[in-house]
Amino acid sequence: MSDDWFRRHVIKKQLRSQAALRRVLDNNILPAWSGRDFESIRRSDVAKLLDSIEDNKGSVAADKALAVIGGISSWYNARHEDYVNPIVRGMRRSNPKERARDRILSDDELKAVWRRAEANDTFGAIVRILLLTAQRLDKVASMKWVDVSIDGAWTIATESREKGNAGVLVLPEMASAIIRTLPRFESNPYVFAGRGESHYNSFGRGKSEFDSKLNIQHWTLHDLRRTARSLMSRAGVRPDVAERVLGHSMNGVEGIYDRHQYREEKARALELLAGLIENILKTEGRENSEPRY
Repeated sequence: MSDDWFRRHVIKKQLRSQAALRRVLDNNILPAWSGRDFESIRRSDVAKLLDSIEDNKGSVAADKALAVIGGISSWYNARHEDYVNPIVRGMRRSNPKERARDRILSDDELKAVWRRAEANDTFGAIVRILLLTAQRLDKVASMKWVDVSIDGAWTIATESREKGNAGVLVLPEMASAIIRTLPRFESNPYVFAGRGESHYNSFGRGKSEFDSKLNIQHWTLHDLRRTARSLMSRAGVRPDVAERVLGHSMNGVEGIYDRHQYREEKARALELLAGLIENILKTEGRENSEPRY
């Protein structure tokens, strides 16, 4: 059933979140329900699964699983008149408004994350590239070797339904050096290789292992993107250039008529970002040590 939903709904509609939806299915839902008849899954089964996910991975992970289960149930309900959807209001494990985050890492937290990432393999490299490029996790994870030129220019793949994209980013040497250390497999096209011909996607397990030796509370991989954006402002990068580095679409007349690609400006922004990160890593003491919310 989940495969039908994924093929007929997620892939057919070219949803940008399909990689994330696949991870939720594979990591949190299918291990518990694989082989079960879909119509046999009742509200109590959903509640029990959400309890388990919340206890082991947190309320946000439980809500992501609930969203996928709800999506499959609604899709199935539209096709079968006798089906009773087990999802009802009040099953969320967290408040979306309370989950709204504006956290960035403090300098001391950034140093701790970076040092831990240096001692880690693929996941650690992804963490550092996320911070050095300010890109979304799915963009970094799906980076292919053919997307990165000899001079370090990364052409970020654009999906058909995508509104904004950073386009081409000339990576700072700090980022290029990390990429050069990664193994390259003839059978796998991805910079951050996973099993077979796929890219790395064990983010839940990877972060859990990463955090086991890191004394930082309540941080997410997306905080790295927000941190990078804030550091660019701190480094003196113009706001409009920083937003283009993030791949945000520009509004109004500027978004309609300005077709300049900002290649050099974005390259300079990433150089300034890398330079500031390098300086932070060299500093001692507890300057700017409090986490920001």
